[in-house]
Amino acid sequence: MTDPHDRSVTGFRTRFLLAVSAWAVLVAAVLVAVPLAFADRLPDPLATHWGPSGRPDGSMPFAAFVLVLVVLWVVVAGVGAGVGARARTLVRRTPRAWYCAGLAWAGGLMVVTQAFTIAANLDRGDWTRAAGMSWQVVVIVAAPIALGALGRLAGLRGPDVPPAPPRTRPRIDLDPGKRPVWVSTTTAPWAAWLAIVALAAAVALAGTALSGLFPGGWRAVVPLAVVGVVGTVLSSVSVRVVPEALTVSVGPLRWPSRRVRLDRVERAWVEERYPAQVGGWGYRGLPGRATIMIRGGECLVVRYTSGGRLAISVDDAEAGAALLNALIARQRPSVER
Repeated sequence: MTDPHDRSVTGFRTRFLLAVSAWAVLVAAVLVAVPLAFADRLPDPLATHWGPSGRPDGSMPFAAFVLVLVVLWVVVAGVGAGVGARARTLVRRTPRAWYCAGLAWAGGLMVVTQAFTIAANLDRGDWTRAAGMSWQVVVIVAAPIALGALGRLAGLRGPDVPPAPPRTRPRIDLDPGKRPVWVSTTTAPWAAWLAIVALAAAVALAGTALSGLFPGGWRAVVPLAVVGVVGTVLSSVSVRVVPEALTVSVGPLRWPSRRVRLDRVERAWVEERYPAQVGGWGYRGLPGRATIMIRGGECLVVRYTSGGRLAISVDDAEAGAALLNALIARQRPSVER
């Protein structure tokens, strides 16, 4: 028979994803419709940056202004929808609440920023005569935070399925005559595509800026390049276990890399962790209690003899933990078997 609880959770996830999709479409519609509605009353280019004095000191073509915000939101919403469609953490209250808070804050920030930018340029013949920014900055910062808080409250509603308990310490028997090696690599296609899109956009903007078609494009080149580099680093993680050490490397070039001597490792096990639980993707937390989060799900967790912990989202984590525990037991026979 089908568990009624499973049906209720599945129904909740379906409704939740529909609500998230509706929010994504609503924000995208506002980002497109509002500037188009006021297009005939806006200068082109229009002021998009204000200096410390509160006066406009940077501009952007109208089409580019609309396109940048829409593309940015599509990337954010697309990544969010992908996480929501695949991650089981949406049936857990705390990570779901922060997931909602993040989407609400991001959408609110883009809409509010666009609204005040349009208001400052409205009925101004030239971007240099755009209205100044003073108290508006406070609203631009505070309003998305308030919207994020509402999103978090909305995310607290619904089921709260407890996470699976940590698995017992896996073990394997080692052949004394052989040198065991375990290597596993996990990739995140979304990060790779994000890097490709960001780097391509950076190159295109640099080209248009050099040609004089879009002189203001230089302002976006560096942020897009940074996003591309970060996306490349987050696109994969590789873990290697040999009798001497545990090595963790990130990115397609396997750099940067971290090597931990086996005599510093106390034990290893497997846990399920998700980005919403640890604060997002990448290297999360502080030294001594950190997670390298590439994708949600099975993670290899290592406890150091100093008491610190490191979790890595990697495939076949159970085999890696089993080999680590077996190597530790062989080095230190007094370790509990």
